[in-house]
Amino acid sequence: MDSTLTLNSINSLNSINSLGLLLSVPFLLLMAGFLAGSESALNSLSRVFIEEISEAKPKLARRFAVWSNQPSKYLNVLLFARKFLEIAAVIVVADWVIQDKSSFSTLIDNNFLELALATLLMVALSYVLVGVGPRTLGKQNAIKWAIPAILVADSLSKVLGPITQLLIAVGNAITPGKGFKSGPFANEAELRDLVDQARERGLVEESEREMIHSVFDLGDTLVRELMVPRTEMVWIESDKNLRQALSLALRSGFTRIPVIESDLDNVVGIAYVKDLAKRVHEFRDSELTEKVSDNLRKAIFVPENKTAAELLKQMQRDHSHMAIVVDEYGGTAGLITIEDILEEIVGEISDEYDDGEQEVEWLESDRARVSARMNIADFADEFEIEFAPEQIEEVDSVGGVLAKQLGRVPIPGSSILVADWKLTAERPVGRRHRIATVLVERVGKNLSDLGKTSEAEV
Repeated sequence: MDSTLTLNSINSLNSINSLGLLLSVPFLLLMAGFLAGSESALNSLSRVFIEEISEAKPKLARRFAVWSNQPSKYLNVLLFARKFLEIAAVIVVADWVIQDKSSFSTLIDNNFLELALATLLMVALSYVLVGVGPRTLGKQNAIKWAIPAILVADSLSKVLGPITQLLIAVGNAITPGKGFKSGPFANEAELRDLVDQARERGLVEESEREMIHSVFDLGDTLVRELMVPRTEMVWIESDKNLRQALSLALRSGFTRIPVIESDLDNVVGIAYVKDLAKRVHEFRDSELTEKVSDNLRKAIFVPENKTAAELLKQMQRDHSHMAIVVDEYGGTAGLITIEDILEEIVGEISDEYDDGEQEVEWLESDRARVSARMNIADFADEFEIEFAPEQIEEVDSVGGVLAKQLGRVPIPGSSILVADWKLTAERPVGRRHRIATVLVERVGKNLSDLGKTSEAEV
């Protein structure tokens, strides 16, 4: 009898203790919510406001200066404390579910289901009370929330700062790759959000918003995503003379041309038009007597998995304009210029000729201008041409046929013969000088020299 009474007393006492701990859950969640709102409020502050509030409240100047110059110092401790409170609340609820056998367990007599239900309940509460509500209030009342937030963050940093630094060091040690000294929590996500808010409030234009986002993306954009691929490169052999090089430069529109030996995987340097023109101007005979290889600048080689941000810094440091991109086997994958990177930020750079041309424009009965992007099947139907399967293998457009039969990127003046039609590459468009139109002229019957090129080819 006494033992039963004692057991009941112990169970009652445990229930009281569990219930007492359960009552702490709302407090834990509210504190976690305050910290989440503090993160949101502090991230919503502008530098102008920080300067103003520092002048109005000199005692807070140091704290806001720390936040402005090194936000990670406060963000790390706020995140640590918030996670601690959320997890503590979850543990308390789980303990109550397991220990209490009088109320909750009468509904569900299964430990697994009890814990599953408790987990779902806590996820919902945490999402609303910590995730959505406080963050929304923090953004809406950033100015009012900022002062208590900065005080709490500064106090926590003094106590929890060493702990968070130790945990960050441990995390960086076990994480593959180079870690972040200040932790990964103070990243550009909040900055992106601020930019979006500025756009919504009309403080920045849509184009400016996209530009800022593009700057952030440079750190994740690889060189191979921006480069001119190998198949679209304009190049010249090292044994060509200066006149041929200048002719290629004038017709292609490029002022810097890679110079190769034997094949495209052996780039020996870069020919600059101004260097060649200066040499020919000073020594007239050099245009025929000197080779391109005698007037080269050193080529810069970069791996295709290098980030655009890193390459931009390298180009600025080395005062280079162009780099040759190599693949994992050391072969030439393409080339990239500083304009390719800038275009990723500001958008595509076009000129006044970059308008939408007609697919077919008949100039005379036996003479027409077609788009280089015109589908090869539509082109064959329009001009009543029958292509052999090998002639159009792996090509889809008129420009593709030109490139395939020339064996290089077509430039203005390059031509081939297809049946009784002569195809001549015309004007280039865009910064990369891609051929936009092709002039199609009837030249006679049964001239099926599809691979025959004119003297326009270098």
